[in-house]
Amino acid sequence: MLGTTPANETMRTATDGVGLGVPLGVRLGIVLGIVLGTATTGAAQCATQPSAIVTAYPIHSMDRPQPVIVTPAPAGAPVPAPSDAIVLFDGKDLANWQAADTTAPTSWFVKDGYMQVAGKTGDLETKRAFGDMQLHVEWMTPTPAEGEGQERGNSGVYLMKTFEVQVLDSYQNPTYADGAAGSVFGQYPPLVNASRPPGVWQTYDIVFHRPRFAANGTLQCAARVTVFQNGVLVQNDAVLTGPTAYKRRPPYAAMPDKMPLLLQDHGHPVRFRDIWVRELGDAN
Repeated sequence: MLGTTPANETMRTATDGVGLGVPLGVRLGIVLGIVLGTATTGAAQCATQPSAIVTAYPIHSMDRPQPVIVTPAPAGAPVPAPSDAIVLFDGKDLANWQAADTTAPTSWFVKDGYMQVAGKTGDLETKRAFGDMQLHVEWMTPTPAEGEGQERGNSGVYLMKTFEVQVLDSYQNPTYADGAAGSVFGQYPPLVNASRPPGVWQTYDIVFHRPRFAANGTLQCAARVTVFQNGVLVQNDAVLTGPTAYKRRPPYAAMPDKMPLLLQDHGHPVRFRDIWVRELGDAN
């Protein structure tokens, strides 16, 4: 992975001593601190080439091995936002959100502290735009589970409306690995399957660095993403090939420095709660 070896080596070395005896919340904080710290070391971290993992198999190939199953810690209460976080959803209303690609109100609804996809009514996006960020999202797939593969509890978290971290019921539900929960859709399968059962709250903690472009629109730095699902590392500073898409990998095209966060309507009644963002400096 061109330009990312120092960060990955720093991650591996620095976390060698973060043992299982350390409480989960402390371990996650330590590793997130390492991710945020190594991402600010300058041009050495500026990559344009993705890992060979991406092209080792055709996109959405069922021949790609399934991620190893890891049982995460039990679900807990919503994670409180840090003092410098921008709270996007606190369980009360959708004041910070709107129907995607319009200023119209959304048909998604709020109940009992969560928001829920109103199937087939369209995606939901933030009114505010973001670039580099630390993002916390909690989500739950429907129970009883219905459907198989991609037709079970499907949604997605789109960074800058462009790069999807897949939301899916991946508990005892095989699908193509680059479309499982915790995948960068169509590019990187999750390192492990850390999914909880349907009807149980799950968490994503995401560190994202936007792509950088020269004045003439050529790519200077690819987008990168690190993802923890339920406290378990499932993406480690992955260098993205470009926008995510179904059955294709489009190339980068120049884009704004900041764009909204988008939650996908895939027609399934997926729920979300406790969404907050910490904006990061110009780390690349």
